[in-house]
Amino acid sequence: MAIADEKDGKVWGLFKLPFRNAQSTTTSRSSSHNTLHYRSQQHQSLGIASLDDGSVPRSNSSSSVSSVARSLLPARRRLKLDPSNKLYFPYEPGKQVRSAIKIKNSSKSHVAFKFQTTAPKSCFMRPPGAILAPGESIIATVFKFVEHPENNEKPMDQKSRVKFKIMSLKVKGPMDYVPELFEEQKEQVAVEQILRVIFLDVERPSPTLEKLKRQLAEADAALEERKKPVEDTGPKIIGEGLVIDEWKERRERYLARQQVEGGVESV
Repeated sequence: MAIADEKDGKVWGLFKLPFRNAQSTTTSRSSSHNTLHYRSQQHQSLGIASLDDGSVPRSNSSSSVSSVARSLLPARRRLKLDPSNKLYFPYEPGKQVRSAIKIKNSSKSHVAFKFQTTAPKSCFMRPPGAILAPGESIIATVFKFVEHPENNEKPMDQKSRVKFKIMSLKVKGPMDYVPELFEEQKEQVAVEQILRVIFLDVERPSPTLEKLKRQLAEADAALEERKKPVEDTGPKIIGEGLVIDEWKERRERYLARQQVEGGVESV
C-alpha cells in the first residue's frame, strides 16, 4: 500500500519501513549474541567461570580487589600499650633513670613481645621480652643513661634521638621465651609501636610524672614477688638433725614412763 504526496510527488511505503527496522534489529541481536558467545568461549578457554549471558561474574573481581585492599591495611595489633607511643623519663643528667610501660595481650592467643632500641649501649629493658597469655599484662621497666646537656640547653628543649621498638609474635601456647623465636618466624613478626623518648622535669609535678612513679612502684613490687621462692606443697622431708632430736625426745619419754612403771628396758 502506498500513499502519494501530491505536493512533493513522493510515494511513502507504510509497510516497508517497519520491516526494515525489524531487519536491522535482528541483525544487531545476532551480532550481539555472536559477540557474547565468542567472549564465553574465551573465558572457558582461560578457565574463567561465565554466566549465562557470557559475562564474567563480579564476585571474582570483587574478591581480588578486597584481597588487595586487605593486604594494604595495617596488621591488627596484638598488644595494648600504656603509654601508647612514648616513653617518659625523668630528666636527671649524669644518672641512670627509669621509665615504665604496661604491655597487655589484647588478642585471643599467646603472644611473644620483644624490645629493640637504637642505643643498646646506654639503654636496656627488663624484661627484654616475654610471652603473655590472652588478657595477661606486665609492666616493663626501661633503663636509660641521661647525658649532660650541650650548650646549656634546657631539659625540655633537648630532643633525644633514641627510639624503642616493640615487636610481637603469635605463638602456639605457653612456652619459655627465647629471642630466637623472632629469628625463626620473621615473616610472622609484627611491629607494634615505635616509642619516642620524652623527658619530664622532676621539679615540676605533673599527672604524667605521678603516673610514671605508680607504674615503677608496681613493676618493683611485681619483681620482688617473682623473686620469692615457690612454696613446696608436697611432703616435707625432715633433716637428719631433726630426726635425731625427735628420736631422743621419744627415747626420753619412753625411759621416763618405764621408770614410773618400775623398770627400765633396753632400747
